[in-house]
Amino acid sequence: MINKRTYTTVCCALLVLLSGFCRSQELDLGKYVDPKIGSQGLGRVFIGPSCPFGMVKPSPDCTHRPNSGWLPMPEQINGFAQTHVSGTGGGPKYGNILIMPFVGELNQTSAIDHRQYEDIELGYYATTLNNSGIKVEVTTAPRASYYQVTYPTNASKSLLVDAGFFLGESPTPDAREAQQFVGSEISILSDRQISGYSRIRGGWNNGKAYTVYFFAETDKPFIKSATWKGDNISTESSQFDSGEKTGALVQFNPNDSIIQLKIGISFISTLKAEQNAKSEITEWSFDKVRQQLIGQWNELFNNMLIAESTPENYKRMFYTGLYHTMLMPVDRTGENPMWIDNEPYYDDFYAIWDTYRSSLPLITLIDSERESDIVRSLINIYQRDGYMPDARSGNCNGRTQGGSNADIVVADAFVKGLKGIDYELGLEAMLKDATVPPGGNEEAEGRGGLTPYLELGYIPHGIDRAGNRTVEYAYCDYAIALVAKGLGKEDLYNHYLKQSENWKNLWRADYEHEGSKGFILPRDTEGNWLDSIPYGKSQYIQPKFVFTPIAFEGPWYTPWWSTFFYEANSWEYSLSIPHDVPALIELSGGDEAFEKRLNTFFDKNFFNVNNEPSFLSPCLYHWLGKPYLSSERIHDIIKKNYNDGPIGLPGNDDSGAMSSWLAFHMMGLYPNAGQDYYIINTPLLESTTMKLTDGKEFRISTKGFSKNNRYIQSATLNGKEYPYSTLRHADIANGGELVLKLGTKPTNWGSEMFAAE
Repeated sequence: MINKRTYTTVCCALLVLLSGFCRSQELDLGKYVDPKIGSQGLGRVFIGPSCPFGMVKPSPDCTHRPNSGWLPMPEQINGFAQTHVSGTGGGPKYGNILIMPFVGELNQTSAIDHRQYEDIELGYYATTLNNSGIKVEVTTAPRASYYQVTYPTNASKSLLVDAGFFLGESPTPDAREAQQFVGSEISILSDRQISGYSRIRGGWNNGKAYTVYFFAETDKPFIKSATWKGDNISTESSQFDSGEKTGALVQFNPNDSIIQLKIGISFISTLKAEQNAKSEITEWSFDKVRQQLIGQWNELFNNMLIAESTPENYKRMFYTGLYHTMLMPVDRTGENPMWIDNEPYYDDFYAIWDTYRSSLPLITLIDSERESDIVRSLINIYQRDGYMPDARSGNCNGRTQGGSNADIVVADAFVKGLKGIDYELGLEAMLKDATVPPGGNEEAEGRGGLTPYLELGYIPHGIDRAGNRTVEYAYCDYAIALVAKGLGKEDLYNHYLKQSENWKNLWRADYEHEGSKGFILPRDTEGNWLDSIPYGKSQYIQPKFVFTPIAFEGPWYTPWWSTFFYEANSWEYSLSIPHDVPALIELSGGDEAFEKRLNTFFDKNFFNVNNEPSFLSPCLYHWLGKPYLSSERIHDIIKKNYNDGPIGLPGNDDSGAMSSWLAFHMMGLYPNAGQDYYIINTPLLESTTMKLTDGKEFRISTKGFSKNNRYIQSATLNGKEYPYSTLRHADIANGGELVLKLGTKPTNWGSEMFAAE
């Protein structure tokens, strides 16, 4: 007879064996990830190793300039910092706790070098430094980075730790969007351990000061050490914070050619950084840490399986797209210095204006539990800080770009049935956005210009970003209406459904441009349409220019942040009404006029592939009953603007926005964020199988897949004819299969978008 303890032991052993067997069945899809895709040109992606949503992102920093730290060769390399963002525009953030191995004595506070080559793979970065001949290899755990440094023989083997380095440094105090030094501290704790912190403020979100604590440990002892403050190198073992940059220098035994170094990071304390380093990297094995990282990625990639026959370049583009989508936001649960509770905590929403459209909906399909945690974090930030962020970085809200777009993220989770979220509290947070002006803090959170929006039904010219804010607030109001309706609050539903029509108050119906009639254009507080608007806000010089649907305000004395439309023009925003496309078509003059308008939009190159306001626009032919025209446009856009090279993304990746747009369209789906359906297009992949969180699977497969068969002839859903050009999220969540039959010519498939509810 087996006793209880023996039974438990046997069961545990079986579980370990089974989990190992399950892992062995996973495909190594990480081999298709190329972090170099989108690293050059406008993409600005992070190229170093990172765990999914990892807090620590180590990589080389090549001067103080780039947002992601990295620049292509032959730019210099200052060292390797532990914190970075991916794909962002505007001013840099982070680049904290720089280390740099060098050859020489402990008499320098920088060790700038150049690279002989680079090896950049999933979870791995390596280079050999030109001047010193040192090889540096980098991988990481979620909250601790790991370095393996190989020094040349017959050389003094030294290491610099700079607690004062950061990206975006400006000599101008309080320069807008620049990071500014606040303080740093460093201590050599033993002959193998160093700790300290860096305190920085500002950056893209003009945020308050944040502190990055660190604990560094080597596998071999130092034989010499020194510290510095400012320009003064000292034999002291520590340098306290007195408003000057600090750092440490150590030297190893001449016989120690390979040095391994782990650096734990924390936003709480140096002791927490030490705990992160020791708990996440338990032994000195570079390969083991890297394999654990790759295993975390493969677990997620195996939730999205594509046909084995997919061309190699498409495999690289697709899985790298998934990878980029899951670099940010960053999971800092347990690393929040602002408050203590049991809710998940995420930071580096950089920015939701970019990611709500396709990145966060893609995370919902890959890992719905993760997306639930992200939404819970947004609501928790509201509870503690007063508003949900539109962007957040360094534990500080900021900046808003358009609408209060976390509203759409909450609505997206609600209509898709994500579990574990307090939607009553979420609605409360959305209503705070919609009813309480943020006062002088409108760049950081809430809705700027809210009072005139509520009084006039639009934001008048003269208030920053009045045009796109009006359009986007209307969509955020629609998101509130959806959640209110689902929670049985009919009065709120009716109120915000009506308010979601406010975009029409800036629709100038009689304005014609390039053969299309009706555009979102500026009005003043009295309701007058403005044919011309002033440059800038000078009290003395007030030149004007004619405002047209292709105008961009932006002379040298008009801040880009203060224009009528943010990062797009009227042609783009006049098509950006994702919650009421039928009304948009009607106001544009009907189906025929709208089709002509779309053709003009693309053929005249008014469509801007490298920015988010136009993300949905290629799909708008669906509302005309002609999804094949959407597919034609999408395939053409991808062919011309995306590839698997370093300039493989057409714009700032913006925390995975550009990448997720591509990944969705390769599958043949695209979300209308905040709503419960996906638009079906001709896929670029023969099949995609989604493994959902609850164990169910949904498969998109094709018949007649080929380069020439570009059009959907018919479709079946779970074996039944499916004539509609959209797919409800519930159809995916319930599991099943969508089969698309393809051919060489368009048919009338998809002339209806939705099945009757």
